[in-house]
Order: sequence, then C-alpha cells, then structure tokens
Amino acid sequence: MITIEQTQNLLSIAVLGEFSLADFRQFEEHALLMLKSPGTVNLLFDLRDMLSYTVDVVWEEIKFFRHEHQHDFSKIAVVTDDQWITWQAWLSRIFVDAEICVFADYAEAKTWVTTV
Repeated sequence: MITIEQTQNLLSIAVLGEFSLADFRQFEEHALLMLKSPGTVNLLFDLRDMLSYTVDVVWEEIKFFRHEHQHDFSKIAVVTDDQWITWQAWLSRIFVDAEICVFADYAEAKTWVTTV
C-alpha cells in the first residue's frame, strides 16, 4: 500500500507493507500528471515501512526511470535504513540524471529535496 502527497513540484510517496504493481501504477499516474506541468519535479520516497516489493515492481521501475523518464526528474530523495535499498539507489545514479540521495531521517530528506 502507498500514500501519495503532491505539491507544486514535489511528489511524496510512502510505502507501507508490500509495494505492489498496483501501487507502482498509482505512483506512475501521479508522476506523469506532474511531468506535464512546467518546472522541475522532485520525488520523495519514504521506504521505512516497506516490508517487501514484488518482482514486477522492479521491472516497471527499470522501465519507468531508466528508459522512459531518465531525464525528467531533478531530485530524488529516498528515506530508508535498509542497506539493500541504499545500494539500489546508489546504482540508479548510473541510469538517471536526477540527483539521488538516501537518508535515514525523513525531515532531512524533505529539506534536501525541496531546497533549490
């Protein structure tokens, strides 16, 4: 399950429990709408309460960020204390033009992702 909050240039996503393909589609729908607006789009992923994700989410993430929208986001903040997710975020820097930073603290992540 996910929750989504949207402001003018920030899309905040919190994952609770399992991150499913339906959840990813919901995120994708919001992101695509924001990308139609002028200006930069930043993302804030709060993954502290994510327990797992389905394999199809991984494939969709690769298609969405690395092939279809690799140049469309300015900053991506990831909040987690999971070393595997941290490593995945680090690896994503190779494929995405956005600045990507991993945080353990949500407030620090939000400050970073909203600062110009």
